[in-house]
Amino acid sequence: MTTELIEARDGGVLTLTLNRPERLNALTPGMTDALLAALRRAAIDPAVRAVVLTGAGRGFCAGGDVKAMADSDGPPATLEARTHQLREHMECSRLLREMPKPTLALVRGACAGAGLSLALACDLLVASDTLKLTSAFAKVGLSGDFGSTWFLTQLLGPRARAFALLSPVIKADEALQLGLAARVVPDAELDDAGRQLARQLAEGPTITLGHIKSNLNAAEQGATLSQALDHEAVRHIRCAMTEDHLEAARAFVEKRTPVFANR
Repeated sequence: MTTELIEARDGGVLTLTLNRPERLNALTPGMTDALLAALRRAAIDPAVRAVVLTGAGRGFCAGGDVKAMADSDGPPATLEARTHQLREHMECSRLLREMPKPTLALVRGACAGAGLSLALACDLLVASDTLKLTSAFAKVGLSGDFGSTWFLTQLLGPRARAFALLSPVIKADEALQLGLAARVVPDAELDDAGRQLARQLAEGPTITLGHIKSNLNAAEQGATLSQALDHEAVRHIRCAMTEDHLEAARAFVEKRTPVFANR
């Protein structure tokens, strides 16, 4: 088992920690394999009700390991083989975005390249005030992976072009203003703030949160108004048929906090 990814579960919260702090958690094939496997398990495990992605040490993730790229002297794999492996690894971003439970990125320090893509793939990005966020791909002669261009276009619209082509370094306050971060907290408070928010999400109506994500994903992916209304109608009624909805309604009437059972 790789030590490059640490998995820890506390109640319904699964925390996945990228663990190469000496390299600012730059991704390796082994780390990405482990992350993909963990996300696939989390997506179908009913005991996991929220997923946190974070990095060990002073940075979140600097993206791919550029030093390893520069030092590579092995025989080159074919275009087809390399493309297949990368596309498989990029499923990490799709799972973070589409799994039917909330995902949260806790980001401090460096967040670049594929690391930025993974952070933006999460439903919420909570940043430390030490955040330094950049695309970085163009600066190392690459066009972008792990959904970078899709997420940036969704969040920044026309401004995504300047961000991707020029790779400016964005700090925490500007990331918040641009909508790249949902919340910024002092670095010393990041872990506690993240745990509190993740626990709040994990204690929520997980089935309902999954359907909310599905509605939002359909809208992001170009659903027409008519299609969005169809999606909302079916998912709303599915939620209305859950035990969690009945519990929430009763708790509202009884003026108490609901206790959701994910049923």
